[in-house]
Amino acid sequence: MAATDAEQQPLLRQISREHGKHDEVILDFEPLDPEDPRNWSEGFKWCIVLLLACMAFTVTLTCIGVVPIASRIVEDLDRHSSSSTTSALLVTIWELGEAAGPLLIAPLSELLGRYPVMNGCNVGFIIWTLVAASSQSSKIFIAARMLTGLSVAANVLNPAIIGDMFESDKRGSAMSLIMLAPLIGGAIGPAISGAIAQSLGWRMVLLIAAGIAILCELLFLTCFRETYKLAILRRRIKRIQQESGEFENAKAVDSHESVMKLWHAITRPFAVLFGSSVLMLLSIFASIAFSFFYVMCISLPDVLLAEYDFTPAQAGTAFMSFSAGSFLCVMVCNFGLDRIYIKLRGSDKGKPEYRLPLTILGGFLLPFAFAAYGWIAELRLPVPLLLVSVALLGFSLLLSMVPIQAYIVDAFGLYSASAMTGVIVTRCLASTFLPLCTGPLKDRFGYGWGFTCLSALSLSLAVIPLLILRYGEKWRQRSEFSKDD
Repeated sequence: MAATDAEQQPLLRQISREHGKHDEVILDFEPLDPEDPRNWSEGFKWCIVLLLACMAFTVTLTCIGVVPIASRIVEDLDRHSSSSTTSALLVTIWELGEAAGPLLIAPLSELLGRYPVMNGCNVGFIIWTLVAASSQSSKIFIAARMLTGLSVAANVLNPAIIGDMFESDKRGSAMSLIMLAPLIGGAIGPAISGAIAQSLGWRMVLLIAAGIAILCELLFLTCFRETYKLAILRRRIKRIQQESGEFENAKAVDSHESVMKLWHAITRPFAVLFGSSVLMLLSIFASIAFSFFYVMCISLPDVLLAEYDFTPAQAGTAFMSFSAGSFLCVMVCNFGLDRIYIKLRGSDKGKPEYRLPLTILGGFLLPFAFAAYGWIAELRLPVPLLLVSVALLGFSLLLSMVPIQAYIVDAFGLYSASAMTGVIVTRCLASTFLPLCTGPLKDRFGYGWGFTCLSALSLSLAVIPLLILRYGEKWRQRSEFSKDD
């Protein structure tokens, strides 16, 4: 039995004592159990996907909205003194918070359920966004941005929730479509933030984002339902205990028994990450690939303002080209991810590795797209060429990332949230600190050779998904979290 089928096995056991004997009752979902998220109506499941997408849109809007106005924020808070390093840190510090947050968010969602964790994080996100909007120094703003990133649950829980609701051969479409809303946020965020900052000030950008987040949270409180199987079954056990009183000692008999205590729940992502060579390799690959997004975010406004004489509002609209390329990638993944999986599976049981062909293509395309972006900026070629290179960067970057999420959900099953944390933590750490090299590389080598050096690093890692496609099934057996049963 593959790891992806682990969810279908009996998970919770009730033990009662009667006349000195142990009576054991296995509790699991019935085939057509209405509480099983996979038996919910398609319309309701896609409503939840839309709700997740709305929050992901808000998160991206808040994160990317400050990118084209970072220098202005630093100048305003530090009384007209500006530092390129401070401006870069103001953008990337978000990722440091996102690196720490999933270490608690993912295991807590597996311990307490998706519903309370998602709502708690949304409230924290709103609070820290308002703190950032009212900050009076760059240090407070940067700290609030880090704590806002710490409160983001969408990146780690959205793929896991999709895995809760959809069967393996239907997850690809949901995975790709849920990426659409963040792309819209990434497209219009810089565009509207530049215009709003010029007319109403940069604080209004964050206040608008907080207002949208409040609206999303109200929808979560009223419409979202628990999707995590173990949480639903534990709740059923408590209900049975209250109604009948026959069962007094509920006990988990699967591998979740060792993580019922909070400390074990918090440390589980480290066990999953360091206990799986496949996950570690994918984390390294994904971390370098995604860090290119922040390198582009930091460098593109400077290129457009200094080399092409754009206004802040015009520079913000240029980010729409990145989202256009990303949107095209979402369409490709939506059309091809499940079809490729089904084609490779044939009449046999599917393997998680069948999710990776598109990642291989994206992994080899990304270095060339990034090098082209650097040389076009270096040579000051026409703006349309620069925007095309940015769109190609968005296409290849997302093509590298989306199938990895589907692979992790398939390969790690019940541990998908913790496994996703392994990728997110390394990705966020790289996205926090690697982009800080952008300024020194540009000053030392120029955009062309400086970005070519980063492209060479990415190209050397592009072989990782190819190796996992070939040997991943064998390597997965070495980890208790992803081996076939």
